Amino acid sequence: MRQPGDLERIANTTGRWTALVLAAYTQLRLASVLIDDLRRPWHKKPGPGQILSPYRVRLGFRRLRAHLGTPARTAKSTRPGRGRPRGSKNRPRARQPIYRKNDNARKLDSKVA
Repeated sequence: MRQPGDLERIANTTGRWTALVLAAYTQLRLASVLIDDLRRPWHKKPGPGQILSPYRVRLGFRRLRAHLGTPARTAKSTRPGRGRPRGSKNRPRARQPIYRKNDNARKLDSKVA
């Protein structure tokens, strides 16, 4: 059974998928100029100046990605730090003053009651 908001949700989802597919297709079309033809043995050789189809661009896209790089930073090293230098001694940490709750407030409450 359909709920009252189902048609709106389906329409929104369809619109998002359409936009996603169009963006991917546009990306392949724009990259066709940058990619060398990487064809299968049974494909015909494209004529000079002919734009590659999105399928052919997709075949060579991994080579383009290797040259583009990434906006992400390099990974941090997984090795632990150097630690305490040799020859240095462990020092006891500085002690903080002890915090005690004020007992005077409890004594005043008990006298009033």
